[in-house]
Amino acid sequence: MSTLLFEGKSISAFDYRCRAGPTDKPFVELHDGFTVSYVRKGSFGYHARGRSFELVAGSILLGFPGDEYMCTHEHVCGDECLSFALAPILVEEIGAGARYTPVWRIGAISPMPELMVLGEAAQAAAEGKSTIGLDEIGTSLAARLVETVSGRQQNPVAADPRDRQRAVEAALWIDGHSGEPVDLDGAAREVGLSPFHFLRLFKQVLGVTPHQYLIRSRLRRAARLLADSRRSITDIAFDVGFGDLSNFVRTFHRAAGVSPREFRRATGGSRNAPAARLEVLWRRVP
Repeated sequence: MSTLLFEGKSISAFDYRCRAGPTDKPFVELHDGFTVSYVRKGSFGYHARGRSFELVAGSILLGFPGDEYMCTHEHVCGDECLSFALAPILVEEIGAGARYTPVWRIGAISPMPELMVLGEAAQAAAEGKSTIGLDEIGTSLAARLVETVSGRQQNPVAADPRDRQRAVEAALWIDGHSGEPVDLDGAAREVGLSPFHFLRLFKQVLGVTPHQYLIRSRLRRAARLLADSRRSITDIAFDVGFGDLSNFVRTFHRAAGVSPREFRRATGGSRNAPAARLEVLWRRVP
């Protein structure tokens, strides 16, 4: 079963859950694009280009367009993967010219700490438990994979004055559109940069990723509305850009140390909050 988690022009994310077991007959499939799949649970066999791999939790499967492959489940029943589909232009940008082609055709990678930590970070983002965007962490995972396998690290970002101005302009644009759907592709397009370069530049100049800045902008607006109005928490959550109330409550609590309701109670929903209640709130804010 495949579930689309995020869809963008340069990268998309899918949740794959397979329930096949030893008695199920394997069949030939075809990679229709570049993919990076992080195995988060279970185990399966992967057979491609005359090679066979046994993948377990923490392994990574790489897909190359046009390659045929077959998955088997001879030992256990079922597996779960978080998979990223990368547009060719993104693959090229993160380091996949002719000399990097073998990286994408190695089939699979055994569990490696430097990749597993990003895989788990990506899973946290997929579950709404992280302020990093799923498109951002997917791009970072693919870039780290290329670095790790090829042994060639990306050159550090050198931000000239124009680049720094672009990062600031992007932050202002994100802040002005924080109540709307904003993704890495859209923000990068506004300042005339590719998503991969934009992600690295924004983080280098401002110290946070574009999605982290977006979430903080939304939280800032939410805190202001909670303190200064008596609108419902649900209305505030959707108005500032959160598409899910539970995600808003969880994110706000993680940032402020208290729930939106507790924050409103402490501030009184107006300027007349009792000092004692405010003192309790400020002691809990990290």
